[in-house]
Amino acid sequence: MAVVGPSRHSRVSMSLMQGSTNGPVGNHQQASASQQFFHAQQQSHHAAQSATAHPVDYKPDRPIGYGAFGVVWAVTDPRDGRRVALKKLPNVFQSLVSSKRVFRELKMLCNFKHENVLSALDILQPPHLDFFQEIYVITELMQSDLHKIIVSPQQLSPDHIKVFLYQILRGLKYLHSARILHRDIKPGNLLVNSNCILKICDFGLARVEEPDETKHMTQEVVTQYYRAPEILMGAKHYTSAIDVWSVGCIFAELVTRRILFQGQDTVQQLELITDLLGTPTMEDMAHACPAARSHMLIRRMKKPSMSLLYSLSSLMTHEAVHLISQMLVFNPDKRMSVMDALVHPYIDEGRLRYHSCMCKCCFTVPLTGLRHFCMDYEPVAPQTFDDKWEKKMSNVQQVKEELHKFIGDQLSSHRVPLCINPQSAAFKSFSR
Repeated sequence: MAVVGPSRHSRVSMSLMQGSTNGPVGNHQQASASQQFFHAQQQSHHAAQSATAHPVDYKPDRPIGYGAFGVVWAVTDPRDGRRVALKKLPNVFQSLVSSKRVFRELKMLCNFKHENVLSALDILQPPHLDFFQEIYVITELMQSDLHKIIVSPQQLSPDHIKVFLYQILRGLKYLHSARILHRDIKPGNLLVNSNCILKICDFGLARVEEPDETKHMTQEVVTQYYRAPEILMGAKHYTSAIDVWSVGCIFAELVTRRILFQGQDTVQQLELITDLLGTPTMEDMAHACPAARSHMLIRRMKKPSMSLLYSLSSLMTHEAVHLISQMLVFNPDKRMSVMDALVHPYIDEGRLRYHSCMCKCCFTVPLTGLRHFCMDYEPVAPQTFDDKWEKKMSNVQQVKEELHKFIGDQLSSHRVPLCINPQSAAFKSFSR
């Protein structure tokens, strides 16, 4: 995508090979390699010399993920040769709802500062407002996700499971403390590196919690297998408890290497849930719509059968089953919170392993080899996420202007901005 219009910055666009500058800022040459996803331009002769002094090893740009709201590629940042993930958010301004959703996701990515939550490293400099239709966000490149690990032949020990679960809960505590509901926690949205570091990603469906229970919230959230029963039963309002239900399903899936509730539709999904948890009481169904309540009451009564979990895997210990049974509670008001889950005995070993050798908040003193532990193992967000701006946006053009300004404000004056090389064969494939 070409960048149109003058800028107070000279630009650099990501590539496998970097170009140089001939003349004053603003009169740049484009790199000649049309196969590169990005081309690069430097601010000065000194910057060009620095770039050629550290040539970037060739690694092909490639797609690594597709979602409902975008596509993600692995690319190389020419400024430091670092491999990063580039997420394209296309057709941003098709409607007021979609443009607000993208703006919200971008604000969240720029706001997050937590080891177990994916955040934006950079945003590509947008074109002139008249040509502004899509957004490119750069994030850390992770090697895999929990779904790929679960379906792989890779052995998962109890230590693996505990350290993964601890990081999910640790990241979720941070989000919930900022009043953010993720609303799509699933294995594919939990990115993992080879060193077992985990990050929660994909905030396309995330929103700030709604304190007013009379206000309706969308039910088109969470992949069905990980969807909480209150949403399946048509609840008009829900809380952060829906994310805890999803984590409980994922925990069971990590232990058993199979999806716990794999229904073909909403009715079958509820049937599978009640097969395990038993028929809910009227109190448990307080948030359900009348039709769903009636449907449940005419079904035959079922008794809880949580003991069946023991037969699914030898890794299902008493502590594991107890924690799962506290997360998978039909009534969201009685369901365990993330804070409660983090103090469960099953989590202790995961916390110890993570902070002994994996986290960045603790460190080892070089001379003594002693580990210096931080005061707060599970920090909360410094402030809640502000969504008041959404109420002020009344039309698409207004969102477009504010979003364009927001991206401009995020661009660092200390780093050369990035832009797309539209002649790249990789980009043409990417744009399709």
